[in-house]
Amino acid sequence: MAERYAITKDNVVEGAVVPELVKLKLERNAALAEEKQKASAGKKKDRAEQRHSLKMRTLKFEKEYASHQRKLVTLRRQAKVDGNFFVEPEAKLIFVMRIVGIIKLSPKPRKVLQLLRLKQLHNGVFLKVNKPIMNMLKLIQPYVTYGYPTLKTVRELVYKRGFGKVNKQRIPLSANEIISEAIGEHGLHGVEDIVHEIFTVGPKFKQVANFLWPFKLSAPKGGFICKRHGFCEQRGGDWGNREELINDLISRMN
Repeated sequence: MAERYAITKDNVVEGAVVPELVKLKLERNAALAEEKQKASAGKKKDRAEQRHSLKMRTLKFEKEYASHQRKLVTLRRQAKVDGNFFVEPEAKLIFVMRIVGIIKLSPKPRKVLQLLRLKQLHNGVFLKVNKPIMNMLKLIQPYVTYGYPTLKTVRELVYKRGFGKVNKQRIPLSANEIISEAIGEHGLHGVEDIVHEIFTVGPKFKQVANFLWPFKLSAPKGGFICKRHGFCEQRGGDWGNREELINDLISRMN
């Protein structure tokens, strides 16, 4: 198929008589080859600029994460010196994962799980912490487990299990061009942009969360404790809020 659109290179012997139609064909091919070369050079230049800007943004994000952690450490130390308690900042991001199937599931929790795109066992999604989401989680609490993911967890999930929704299809995030074409209009051109937007719950969180396909995780290494009981119950279980301990479970399932 590609041969049909290939630009042929016809060499004419010097001094030979060239028909008019062949002359026109040679001129057309030369113009097409020059146009193709210019387009290729322009594309290469744009790609290099985009890669450089992505690299600089990534360095800026790393500085931002490090400064935030240093600030928290300073505040904790200051509170200890003053003899006060340091109240940790409230989480803005949660990772919700479905831990049960579809058997004996009543209509309301089924609908809520469908709205949160948790349609299969061990599916997981990132959600923003707000009142409507927390009310929805109350309805489906016996069927999911959730908590507050760290930057390391978010990054590992996106890099290893990240798939994008392109034309309603599940496409692996194997190249930054896929991200640029889908959500480049929002200023997001790479995987690190997605990680930053999710972890900081930025202004484009909704678009990024919608672009990412729900994460399909494996069964946890070592298994669950008891799905019928809550994580916070005295005897121990699995469903409910794990807070920071969700990171350990995700590491066993990723």
